Amino acid sequence: MDTADSADTAARLLRLLSLLQTRPQWTGEELAARLRVTTRTLRRDVTRLRSLGYPIDAALGVHGGYHLGTSGRLPPLLLDDDEAVAIAVGLRVATTTTVSGVEDAAVAALAKLEQVLPARLRERVSAVRASTDQLPGPKLPMIDAEVLVMLATGCRRTEGLRFSYRDHQGRDTVRSVEPHRIVHTGRRWYLVARDRDRDDWRTFRIDRIANPTLTGQRYTFVDPPDAAAMVAEGTGITPWAIEARILLHLDLDQARRDFPATVGVVEPAGEGAALLRVAAGELAPLIDFACRIRCDFEVLAPPELRTALGELGAKLLRRHGSAVPWDHADRPAATCSRPAGQG
Repeated sequence: MDTADSADTAARLLRLLSLLQTRPQWTGEELAARLRVTTRTLRRDVTRLRSLGYPIDAALGVHGGYHLGTSGRLPPLLLDDDEAVAIAVGLRVATTTTVSGVEDAAVAALAKLEQVLPARLRERVSAVRASTDQLPGPKLPMIDAEVLVMLATGCRRTEGLRFSYRDHQGRDTVRSVEPHRIVHTGRRWYLVARDRDRDDWRTFRIDRIANPTLTGQRYTFVDPPDAAAMVAEGTGITPWAIEARILLHLDLDQARRDFPATVGVVEPAGEGAALLRVAAGELAPLIDFACRIRCDFEVLAPPELRTALGELGAKLLRRHGSAVPWDHADRPAATCSRPAGQG
C-alpha cells in the first residue's frame, strides 16, 4: 500500500480530509484502519496535506491524535446528493438577501458549485430554479456584510465593541457594548448586547450600526438574557401604545408553535395554559387578531378589547345566530363549537 500510484494517493488524501471533517479528533490507528494503510503512510499523507496548506494538528500522548486545525486553506467539501442540492438552493436564496455584498458572493459560489455537480444533481437544482418565482416583499434596509461579520466576531470572542449608532429618532451616538447574540427575525437583523455606559441590556438594529471595532476588552456574562425573547419584546411589544394580554387554553409548547416570536410573546401560565402578549398602535388590529385565534382564549387586558369583542360577538349573533339557510329550511342549520381545523 506504501507504493500506491498517484491516483490512489490523491483519492486517499481526499478521503483523509473527509474523515478529519467528520470528527474533532482521530487517533493515528483509527485513521490508518479507515484508510487501510500503515501508520507510516498516514504520517506521510498528513505531511503532504500540510504542504498543500491544510492545517492538520497532531497531539502526542494517550489522548493525542490528529484534528483539522484553523487558519489554513479551505478543504474540499465532500457532499452527498441531498447536501449538494441543499447548498445550491440555499445559495440561490442568498442572492436575494438583505446583507449587502453577499449576493455577488452567493452567485459566484453557486456558479462554481454547479460546474462540479453531476448531471443528475444539476437537473434537480435547475428544476427548483426554473419552477420557483419569488414574490417581492417590502423594501428593507440593507446591512453591510463586514459590519455583520465584525459583530459576530465580537460575540464569538466575548470581546467588547464600539460603534456609531443612529436611533429611531435619527440621533447619532457612539456606543460601547459587550455583544451577546445576533438575532434575525426574517426581516431585520439585531444585535443583543450589554451597553456598558448605560449598564443595561439593549437591542440594536444592525442596519443602523456603522464602523464597529473590537476594543480588546474581554468579559464574561453571569446571567445573560434570552436574546430572541428580548428582540421579540423590543420589536413586538415595547414600541406600541396598546398591549393585549390573552390567556390561551393551550399547553406552552403548542402555544409557542402556534404563536412564534414574530407574532407575540408567549409566557407560561400554569398547566394547560399560556399567556400571549401582543401589541398594536390602536385597538382595531388587536380585535382582528383576536378574532383569528383558533383555540379557546380569554382576554385579560385591556378591558376595551374585551368590550369590543363582546359587542362584535353580540352583533354577529343578532345577525346570524338564528338564521336558517333557505335551502335547508326543513332542518336546523348545523352548528360548530370550535373553528374549523380544531378537531
